[in-house]
Amino acid sequence: MHHELLAVVDQDDQVVDHLPRGVIHAQGLRHRAVHILVFNRQGELFLQKRSMLKDLNKGLWDSSAAGHVDAGEDYETAAPRELMEELGVNADLQALFKLAPTPDLGMEFIQVYRCRHDGPFQLAETEIDDGIWLTSDAVSERVERDDPTLTVTFKIIWRHYRELDRTA
Repeated sequence: MHHELLAVVDQDDQVVDHLPRGVIHAQGLRHRAVHILVFNRQGELFLQKRSMLKDLNKGLWDSSAAGHVDAGEDYETAAPRELMEELGVNADLQALFKLAPTPDLGMEFIQVYRCRHDGPFQLAETEIDDGIWLTSDAVSERVERDDPTLTVTFKIIWRHYRELDRTA
């Protein structure tokens, strides 16, 4: 995991180097990630509980599926790969927005997608310990009270998503 090769990018999200994941994280270098919000036909959001084997955010609730964009890959390739690797499903993905890197986002440019899928899922054992469906209102309530069991990244993504949803 620490040795997977990722693209290092500049402030304009242009590739400038390729380095191991562990080096990128240790040095706080800009890199790329995708997050996918999976909703069922009732409009509930699936949240994953990150595995206790993960190096970051162990045991915290996060986006339905997420991961780094590998070296030589783009966002549009990484998103369906992560969805398949983590949840074992294919779905039509809709690009929603891209967040610029900040320390709170782990210096990641994050492209956020959404899709609809009712499950069942095959959770990746080394990535995910559990999953739960929650209503949008329940998610918003947890985010608004700054629930410490949610990842900081997910809270930022959800706030942005809800703001977008209100203006649509």
